[in-house]
Amino acid sequence: MADFLNINEVLNHLDVKKSDTVAEFGCGTADFTLALAKRIDKGKLYALDIQEEKLSVLKNKIASHYANNVKVIKCDLEAPGGSTLRDDFLNIVLIPNVLFGVENKYGIMQEAKRVLKVGGQLLVIDWLKVSPLGPKENLVSVDEVKKMAGELGLAFKQQFASGDYHYALLFIKT
Repeated sequence: MADFLNINEVLNHLDVKKSDTVAEFGCGTADFTLALAKRIDKGKLYALDIQEEKLSVLKNKIASHYANNVKVIKCDLEAPGGSTLRDDFLNIVLIPNVLFGVENKYGIMQEAKRVLKVGGQLLVIDWLKVSPLGPKENLVSVDEVKKMAGELGLAFKQQFASGDYHYALLFIKT
């Protein structure tokens, strides 16, 4: 049986501390947000998305899971400063299954770098081009993500499988 995407297994690759400040860029219905909120019970998590309807669903999930450490922000992550978060603020940024669906992939990566502290972790997860289930257009390859990250001065740390249909890349802000 195919392994779609094991969120907790993916998160185990991050160095997460209970007091970390974290953001999920393009949180959608926020499966990663809720899993991370449990791991940083003394920290703060920012769930960011441009789609109001997904954020409404998320707000209900947060309430039902008693995730008091999550702040929901409607924003355009493709725009410079679009997250509305301050520079050098976060320990971790996740960009799960977002790059394939946006026009300005580089802009989102640039925004992630801006808000990360030095030593902060950026985790990018996206669809493999060989996936029979995922989107067929606008996919971004591992090499393309590594190239963007390198141009932004993000150091590549690790690549790992995140299910049968996705890749995961971990970078560090230097």
